[in-house]
Amino acid sequence: MNTTRVKICGLTRPEDVDAAIAAGADALGFVFTPRSKRFLETGRARQLAARVPAFIARVGLFMDQDAEAVERVLAEVPLSLLQFHGDESRDFCAAFGLPYIKALGMAAPAAVERASEYHDAAALLLDSHEAGAPGGTGQTFDWDAIPALPKPVVLAGGLTPENVGRAVQQLKPWAVDVSSGVEDAPGVKNADKMSKFITEAKRET
Repeated sequence: MNTTRVKICGLTRPEDVDAAIAAGADALGFVFTPRSKRFLETGRARQLAARVPAFIARVGLFMDQDAEAVERVLAEVPLSLLQFHGDESRDFCAAFGLPYIKALGMAAPAAVERASEYHDAAALLLDSHEAGAPGGTGQTFDWDAIPALPKPVVLAGGLTPENVGRAVQQLKPWAVDVSSGVEDAPGVKNADKMSKFITEAKRET
């Protein structure tokens, strides 16, 4: 049986990185888009990424930033995977020598229709965010509206320890991604919520 992978996104504090690792997270997300409440400067992100052991993915989230901004982060922070949340083209996403995930906002059907463009993406992330928003809204979307997609699906948007088990059983995504659903405040994670979320996401039935 394939176990669903779990990414904890929007980490800003070393104690939260440590707690996510201890709870069994498969990937940790660091946000580099300045419009986000969970934005990290590169120096801080480098310190947090250094705490992450091998075989746990270090994911950098960007949204409609230029190539120079992405390259500046990559020069300082040892990321293993990129995640793009804006209107980036396939060529842009693939230009940095790392595997990438492309986020598609389910509030914008036109974005989902572009899924086939990202033929070399490692996965497609489905979130509730609208165009121009970085995610982390805490809002779910209609899971029944998910179309057949040509790539592994990462489910995001409004997931919590209370609903992630149902989401995994209903949709069987390759991975789930959570930020606000395991927080006490933006960028401030709750260790108990992270542990419960991961347990529920990986529960075998």
